Amino acid sequence: MRLASPWQPRLCETKDQPYERLVGALTEDIAAGTVLAGARLPPHRDLAFRLGIGLGTVTKAYAVLERRGLVQSVRGRGMFVADAILHARDMVDLSVNTPPQVLGDRLVAATLATLAKRLSAESFGRYCPAAGRDDHRMLMARWLSSHRFAVSPDRLMLTNGAQHALSIAFALACRPGGLLLAEAATYPGAIAIARHAGYRMTALDMDGEGVTPEALDRALRDRGGAAPAALYLTPTLQNPTAATMGPARRQDIVRLCRQHDVTIVEDDVYSVFTPPGLSALAALAPERTLYVNGFSKNLSPGLRIGVLATPADRIGHALAVLQTTSTMASPLCCLVMEQWLTDGTAASVGMSVRSEAAKRMAMARAALPDRLQAPETEGFHAWLPMPAAAAQRLAEAAGALGVMVTPPSALAVDPARDPGGVRLCLGAPPPDELARGLAVIGRLLAPATAGLDRMPAVI
Repeated sequence: MRLASPWQPRLCETKDQPYERLVGALTEDIAAGTVLAGARLPPHRDLAFRLGIGLGTVTKAYAVLERRGLVQSVRGRGMFVADAILHARDMVDLSVNTPPQVLGDRLVAATLATLAKRLSAESFGRYCPAAGRDDHRMLMARWLSSHRFAVSPDRLMLTNGAQHALSIAFALACRPGGLLLAEAATYPGAIAIARHAGYRMTALDMDGEGVTPEALDRALRDRGGAAPAALYLTPTLQNPTAATMGPARRQDIVRLCRQHDVTIVEDDVYSVFTPPGLSALAALAPERTLYVNGFSKNLSPGLRIGVLATPADRIGHALAVLQTTSTMASPLCCLVMEQWLTDGTAASVGMSVRSEAAKRMAMARAALPDRLQAPETEGFHAWLPMPAAAAQRLAEAAGALGVMVTPPSALAVDPARDPGGVRLCLGAPPPDELARGLAVIGRLLAPATAGLDRMPAVI
């Protein structure tokens, strides 16, 4: 006598076709652990009767789930939740957007050995200026000038990572309850800062270059003209969509911000991937742009040094905000930065990061042909555009198969205007794990039947 299935049959509450609703319901319950690996699923005819759907609908849904690796058919016994889930290896994490690991142990050890010879107990026991030592600010200004824009060291302040710099920039640009405009899908860390500080975020429509001028102009006109506003953008390799603004778009955005007297917060943490000749917004509108950068995305997450460049008349206010959040940037990280910027290590590591990122992006394009909204500029994250509900189902199905992606809802400024899509972070996993994770995503995106069911209907 066969054991009854522990699964309580249901259909997703969506407007999809019945087989898609059945696929979605089982995917959600498998991902949530409601129905465990090895559990028997209801027989085709029984399930069709209990849900009031056709036998062919159940057959098609089970076929989709089996192709995805979520269920498996055992001849003469029935359909079961795949054992592969029970015995899954460690999760492949495609949710954390970090650069590829290119540092070697010998390089790190050599850097620390050099610093040990230079660092005395007396110097280690003293406070540095809150904005950073003058020589360190000069080095940072030289690094920015080499590939982004020329800026005076006295307009710079060093912070404990770019996230810290971003929180200071938001505090300068907005007051609690103030209006912060942003791309409809954006960096989750920025959303977290805004919510914690009480800023009102408004989502702006996007295209292949990021925020559209029409959406920005409309939002600024709709505010009524009285309330001050700030605009948060990542113009190069936008997170999460990987869009990069061209020169004309950048000029249009700057023109509108000047017309409406808007402060720009430019997040340029992927600056080493910027194509030559593509100006930073801070270079186009230095009088109104708060510029954020750092080394954690360009070189290594462990180098927690960020930088905030402000208009000359805002540096005093910026310093006051800095001193309420941190006494100084980490002296040890500042010394590592100094060493790497002076001995050429930073340039060498940056080249290695770009080279490895290009290889990983090529892997993603090969594994997911015609699916990615991948940048021409080689970064280490890519975007899978799809409807919001489909993105959520893909994230759940991938998680059930041991591949973690960023929850799509975490990227939406306004859940009611979620642009839809899944971000794939390619930098963190070792190459073999990345290949395995991309293979799982590719299998989940494959059509159920050759020539049928385009991706939004399958997921």
